[in-house]
Amino acid sequence: MARLSLNVGILLILLGMISYSTSEAASMTALIPSLFGLAFCLLGIVAKKSESLSKHAMHAVLLLALMGAAGSFSGFRAILTYLFGGPEPMRIEVALSHSVMAVLCLLFLILGLKSLIAARRSE
Repeated sequence: MARLSLNVGILLILLGMISYSTSEAASMTALIPSLFGLAFCLLGIVAKKSESLSKHAMHAVLLLALMGAAGSFSGFRAILTYLFGGPEPMRIEVALSHSVMAVLCLLFLILGLKSLIAARRSE
């Protein structure tokens, strides 16, 4: 789970950097995925280094994934609306960035909860 946290963190950091570099106004809010990614990576490192803190770090990263998915779900909804014939989002690149972040966080959340349930059953 710690390795997955690191991998998703790196993807989120790259997403934030790409979003920032492609945004016309170079908005600092485009770096939000990078901040989430940095937290994912730091918690993944803590989980790898400290056996006693591993469980706490993974619970924290799951909560962070839940917050990331919930916070970026609006972009995913805007893209789906557009794909099914609705109006185009005002800034498509922002909606795409939010969508990618929502999908990454949601996938991590699903895999993390599955791992957590398996760990509880094996105890």
